[in-house]
Amino acid sequence: MAHEIVHIEKGSIADRLGLREGDALAKINGETLIDQIDYQALTAQSPCVLEVIRRDGRVVRHTVHKEDDEPLGITLSDTMLCNPRVCKNHCVFCFIDQMRPGLRKSLYVKDDDWRLSLMMGNFVTLTNVDDQELDRIIRRHASPLYVSVHATDPALRCRMMNNRFAGDILQRLTRLKDAGIRFHCQIVVCPGWNDGEQLLKTLSDLRALAPAAQTAAMVPVGLTRFREGLEQLRPFTKAEAEALLNAIAPFQEQCRRELGTTFAFPSDEFFCIAGRPIPPESWYEDFPQIENGVGLLRRFECELEEAERFEMSDGPAPARRYLIPTGVSVAPHLMRMAERFAPPGVSVRVLPVANHFFGETVTVTGLLTGGDVLAALTPDKVADADELLLCSVMLRHEGDLFLDDMHIDDFRRRAPLPLHVTGCDGQAFYDALRGRFDD
Repeated sequence: MAHEIVHIEKGSIADRLGLREGDALAKINGETLIDQIDYQALTAQSPCVLEVIRRDGRVVRHTVHKEDDEPLGITLSDTMLCNPRVCKNHCVFCFIDQMRPGLRKSLYVKDDDWRLSLMMGNFVTLTNVDDQELDRIIRRHASPLYVSVHATDPALRCRMMNNRFAGDILQRLTRLKDAGIRFHCQIVVCPGWNDGEQLLKTLSDLRALAPAAQTAAMVPVGLTRFREGLEQLRPFTKAEAEALLNAIAPFQEQCRRELGTTFAFPSDEFFCIAGRPIPPESWYEDFPQIENGVGLLRRFECELEEAERFEMSDGPAPARRYLIPTGVSVAPHLMRMAERFAPPGVSVRVLPVANHFFGETVTVTGLLTGGDVLAALTPDKVADADELLLCSVMLRHEGDLFLDDMHIDDFRRRAPLPLHVTGCDGQAFYDALRGRFDD
């Protein structure tokens, strides 16, 4: 399969070879390219022989001598990200199965593609990977991968994922380990299913695969109000979250002694549910599972501290009264940080927003909708504020739409106060408190 060249970087190797947009790359070192994974692997070595189909149909070959990992300067058309391999499981905890009907189609895509795991850090179950594809992962040394494990007990994993072929996860991970592939693991913990002894078993089984198994993150099951016809599940209680944190503590200590790493990391949500303080920065090591919500709050505070340490302005911040709508779970932590880092003359109030769109059991900021935020901005809530600060995590990547498809411009028109959208990092929040905005 030939892949069309859609861009040539000026001055690059490809440019010097005379390659042009509209040409197609057919083979490298005699191997037909399947996707971007093949391209990256085969062009990392030198020399490499390119077989190119020119726009006029001619087939030409170029032998390229270059530094290892030196890019060719080619951008290929690639449908991989537009058409990912979809998940064939029916996990009891699947959030997409609990999505409100009628939202934009992209929100219902359930990808389960190891290529996206390698390139973007998406978690995959490996149930879509047959032996031939597993061989390809090994041949291309696709490392690290991010694997949704949930349970290592074969019967339990099959039951949780509603897939009778899902029980061989340990065998697959062992094969990756033996081939030198590293991986990070995810466990969505459901009370009464894979917590307690089953969780400790899963963690112990994964620990036995270290150092190939780098980390194991635990996140609590997320439940919406749209669960008609689905398996009966319930959220974690405060006592259950505390029990989980207590139960894994000896395991974590053992890992630190024997492996030099905590290895098993609960997400911030567990600490929020349990009402416990977030651990210190050192506890999170290099934040290997930050995308899973492991250490987000701590890193945010560290970024605030760094911003304060390198603050260069010697002038006072403009006097402002900010109101910050946010998810219920993070509100106490954000309020504490706002009070600590707000400059003199600036007052901040954090407004916890109940999620009526998905259900009040959903408490994270990133799943708030424009409609719910507006509904929370009642006259009594905004009476002592001048401006709104809204975290961009509520908007899609393009920065324009909430999950309920409300456009940010529409939100601005309907909001009772002027609005600033801020980034999700500590530096952006620090700047916002001082009246410095990018919008």
